[in-house]
Amino acid sequence: MALSRAVPNLAFRRLRARRSPGEFAAAVRRAAREIGEQVACDARYIGRVEAGEIRCPNYAYERVFLHMFPGLTLKDLGFSPREHVRGRAARATVTTPDRADTTNTRGDSGDTSEESDVLRRAFMTSGPVTVVAASLGLGGTAVAAVPTPRRTPRRVGDAEVIAVEAAVRRIRLLDDRHGADGIYRQAAQPLRAAYALLDSGTPARQSTADRLYAGAGELSISVGWLAHDSGRFDDARSHYAEALATARMANDPGVEAHAFANTSFLAKDSGRYREAVRTAQAGRRAARHLSSSRLLSLLALREAAGWAKLGDRTNCEHSLSRAHGLFDRGPSDADPEWMSFFGEPELESQEALCHAALGDWPRAARHAHRAAALQNPRFSRNLALYRVELATDLARAGAPDEAAAAGHQVLDLLDVVQSSRIHTRLAATARVLLPQRRVPEVGAFLDRHASTNIRA
Repeated sequence: MALSRAVPNLAFRRLRARRSPGEFAAAVRRAAREIGEQVACDARYIGRVEAGEIRCPNYAYERVFLHMFPGLTLKDLGFSPREHVRGRAARATVTTPDRADTTNTRGDSGDTSEESDVLRRAFMTSGPVTVVAASLGLGGTAVAAVPTPRRTPRRVGDAEVIAVEAAVRRIRLLDDRHGADGIYRQAAQPLRAAYALLDSGTPARQSTADRLYAGAGELSISVGWLAHDSGRFDDARSHYAEALATARMANDPGVEAHAFANTSFLAKDSGRYREAVRTAQAGRRAARHLSSSRLLSLLALREAAGWAKLGDRTNCEHSLSRAHGLFDRGPSDADPEWMSFFGEPELESQEALCHAALGDWPRAARHAHRAAALQNPRFSRNLALYRVELATDLARAGAPDEAAAAGHQVLDLLDVVQSSRIHTRLAATARVLLPQRRVPEVGAFLDRHASTNIRA
């Protein structure tokens, strides 16, 4: 069957007007934030839309575009009806619905089968490959396949790079929804494939090589985070170190700052508090020219957590003040895509952890309560995390009935969230509440918690 050629989307191009693709992509991301969506729009995505490669956007992008251009329909924006890009008939063309951006957080998947087929065909025609990580086994969700290259060198192109980038986004999405425990081992498969591409592939262009190195580094951090969140600290440390080495080989300060931010978090959780401070400071040096106040704010929070664990209240408060000042500058087009999780709820949560480390439980509880109240319920893992922090802080602050109520809310989420970190903290909260078992609310929580067979 002959493949049809993509038809440029001139209507969408007219809407961009005099803005560059990068400037228009930034406007799309801002519009997404206004309505609580998460899309990883960049100049490449805008180019693909205008070239007609994306015939119909996924539901997240549809909501954003219709918010940006009220009164217009998808047809007015130059897109094809959704039913025309579904099914086998649609897969006879080279044009695609939007699949590469997998940050759609509402679980819409009925319109997004075609591009993955196109990528698989590209991999298969480029030589013998093994498609890994076909599924993470969570409700039919899947990590984008990453091709394993031949043993002999071959050219690496956009298809392979897109697959690596899509795997990063998919892992982050699944982690936000479910936590790390159920997906860590499967997610390591695309990571191995990505580094195999680095070892044996020859990128056609320097820009492709840069994207491949950045994608492999981010993928290593994502898999490292899954190890971290599931209590595999040694594995996490190894993955973060691999990401840092990749970033330095590619001279990529963005990936380097990300690796240092996660390494600092891991060091704090592992009891290496001075290392937590030093690596946060190293991340700040790496990020100083990236023009992202939010990234610098997060790194200041990482440093504050290290100081708090060391019992240094003065330096902790100074770092927290710096974090708030940077955060208040607002989001920027230079903010890394992976920082989509970092909003006011996370800021409040991290401050709560600092006050808890300093033993100021009432103050910690106030910040934890704000974090839980502000968190979008779609992000189940973080919501469970904030609520378990609140339960712990309330228990330590002498409010056992309120702590038990928060604990029940965490238990309500454990059917969909699999995180050893959350389980461990909830078990610790139960131990703190044990002397208050005679309080009816506490007794009910302890009985329910015991029935879940959660162990620290």
